[in-house]
Amino acid sequence: MAPNECHLTERTLMKQINEDIKQSNFKHSYLLYGEERYLRRQYKDRLQKALCGDGDTMNAHFYEGKDVPVGEIIDLAETLPFLAERRVIFITGSGLFKSGGERMAEYLAEPNETAFFVFSESEVDKRSKLFKTVQSKGYAAEFAVQDENTLKRWVAGVLAKDGKKITENTVQLLLSKTGTDMDNIQMELEKLVCYCMDREVVTDADVEAVCTTRISSHIFDMINAIADKQQKKALELYYDLLALKEPPMRILFLIARQCNMLLQAKELKSRGYDNRTIGSKLGVPPFIAGKYLAQAARFSSSTLHRAVQQCVEAEDAIKSGRMNDMMSVEILILSVL
Repeated sequence: MAPNECHLTERTLMKQINEDIKQSNFKHSYLLYGEERYLRRQYKDRLQKALCGDGDTMNAHFYEGKDVPVGEIIDLAETLPFLAERRVIFITGSGLFKSGGERMAEYLAEPNETAFFVFSESEVDKRSKLFKTVQSKGYAAEFAVQDENTLKRWVAGVLAKDGKKITENTVQLLLSKTGTDMDNIQMELEKLVCYCMDREVVTDADVEAVCTTRISSHIFDMINAIADKQQKKALELYYDLLALKEPPMRILFLIARQCNMLLQAKELKSRGYDNRTIGSKLGVPPFIAGKYLAQAARFSSSTLHRAVQQCVEAEDAIKSGRMNDMMSVEILILSVL
């Protein structure tokens, strides 16, 4: 299935990159950063195609991971390209925009006129010298987690390319299973297209049949079941996660994390913050913050505090050998909240 980019993002945040590609008027450095890997990869590939042309392997260079050889890269950038206009260097996940990027920043302030850089980073420090240099001399584009409405339109657009239709309610069901990661959504959409075959409309039943529920969604549903005093359902969700080979300690960590997020959301709401601000402080999109707030409203702050403490006690019991990990989490689910 051909990739389909989020058209809202493309019209706004990515306008500069699209314009540079269209006019073949490139900055010497581009930084693609943020949590949304799918969009970062899409625009990295697009820049690679535009900057390097088809099949130019002599002048395209790729570095990935920490401890990239900055000196070697600078020497390479100073080398004239072979039978081409540009030498293009792609650097991914280097961490240079958090620390250790000073030498690269000095070079990018006045790079060789034939050298072009494309950085892709999940996290950056906007106060760093390297970030400020790329921002002023090149172009820095943030790829944040997309909001719910944007994801819904993107899903509909991807399916439309394969001749499929989907209702808003079915998209909502899909997102409740996949979360907001566009890579994950893309994989589930590919499964749906193959499963539906010649049928035009993707239904709730199709989503339930083939789409994998992420562990975070299982935890959310488990907390809902606990709030509804449906202990049997909460335990069934726990056993489902065990069947998926999720370690009990990871499940315990996620339960504790969820309870802590609910507690934070509840406290931020009491201070008068709106969903967008709460989402920003929690590091989640506003619509996810809204779901946390709806769930948090079902518990008192004292109950959530106690739940977090019970999680800590359960972890201590497991690590000290006083209790089996699987049994400890099961008892927690039966007693928490």
